[in-house]
Amino acid sequence: MSTTSSLASKRIETLLDESSFVEIGALVTARATDFNLKQTETPSDGVVTGYGVINGNLVYVYSQDASVLNGSVGEMHAKKIIHLYDLAMKTGAPVIGLIDSAGLRLQEATDALNAFGEIYLKQTLASGVVPQITAVFGSCGGGLALIPALTDFTFMESTKAKLFVNSPNALDGNNISKCDSSSADFQSKESGMIDAVADEAAIYAKIRELVTMLPGNNEDDASVTECTDNLNRVCADLANCVGDTSIALSTIADNQIFFETKENYAKDMVTGFIKLNGITIGCVANRTEVYNADGEIGEKFAPVLSVKGCEKAADFIQFCDAFQIPVLSLTNVKGYEATVDSEKHIAKAVAKLTYAFANATVPKVNVVIGKAYGSAYVAMNSKAIGADFTIAWADAEIGSMDANLAAKIMYDGQGADVIKEKAAEYAALQTSAMGAAKRGYVDQIIEAADTRKYVIGAFEMLYTKREARPSKKHGTV
Repeated sequence: MSTTSSLASKRIETLLDESSFVEIGALVTARATDFNLKQTETPSDGVVTGYGVINGNLVYVYSQDASVLNGSVGEMHAKKIIHLYDLAMKTGAPVIGLIDSAGLRLQEATDALNAFGEIYLKQTLASGVVPQITAVFGSCGGGLALIPALTDFTFMESTKAKLFVNSPNALDGNNISKCDSSSADFQSKESGMIDAVADEAAIYAKIRELVTMLPGNNEDDASVTECTDNLNRVCADLANCVGDTSIALSTIADNQIFFETKENYAKDMVTGFIKLNGITIGCVANRTEVYNADGEIGEKFAPVLSVKGCEKAADFIQFCDAFQIPVLSLTNVKGYEATVDSEKHIAKAVAKLTYAFANATVPKVNVVIGKAYGSAYVAMNSKAIGADFTIAWADAEIGSMDANLAAKIMYDGQGADVIKEKAAEYAALQTSAMGAAKRGYVDQIIEAADTRKYVIGAFEMLYTKREARPSKKHGTV
């Protein structure tokens, strides 16, 4: 049990299973004595560290104590976090950081700077080895902002949390009353770092749910659970979910549970985790509609790949591949975002998405649920870039472009009747799911309602997949 009763330790005890927290390094204090630190009490040097369990899963946790020098990071503060990372990598368990800190401890100067660097190094070494999760409850500014940026998942408290590299008032032409760039609202919508914004209690619940979805490390998969849902459950209304694929993923998931990541960022691309037959699956899906709590369409998007959407999906796929989590994609895309601003970055972003899908060696299943046109479709986990199994709904459209547009280009000037006739012919031969299946680009054509059982079957078939790749240190995309 913890020997302290600070808010920092209470946060840990609230997060973990009851009475499971064991504190490490409770007696550590600051070594520095400059600038009156000798007269200042620094219990636990401003960070509570230790281990415990979440639903029986071992986790390591550190929680910064803002009542001790504002939770600032100094030499011994960092050593405690580094020691926690060493233990996590040795035992293969996630690290969870609860952030509430003024940042660099100015009294320790270069020792504090070195401490930041040592934490960054440990986070880098742990990346892809154990999952890393952070929750920001107070201030997280300057160099401290790199800590959540180096982790896999980050949550922010909705009212008190502040996350920034440069404070809002330090940005050219800005002040905090004009745009609070440190707020949870701004960071969750603009930075691509934040998975969810909520109050503290909801954040603890989300972290607990996420931990039960994830393997403890990149080698031992303890995330498989017994499935209590019907494996052959028919999803009668699934065809109506083409627009909002977060609902589609919830519908096909075991017990209809979908954990969405980066839920407020690049909403045209959905990412998150479900379980199918008790196995955690990472999901990537195009989205054209977002329904609100009243069941009404709140936002609409074109069926295109955007810069932010591609980057969001690529990062998620790389996480899944690192931790041996199979990937499911739901494809409904016609092309690319077309603005002057997006044109600066879209090619690189789509290349990053393509690379992530193609480079991943985990089982990959693609379900074409709507339109799948052109190279945008190719980038969305097509068979051409390595999807192991491709399924299409019966009314899906797969081809180089819309049939009417293709007919207008090929039969320009030949009259509306000819173009209509040729468009119908082109649709049957070149843009139908059946046409793609005849060429071997689709493995199964199914009714939308049967998606759950066919996707489960595909992943069961691929469970023992092994795939060798050329020997190299790493790619460069």
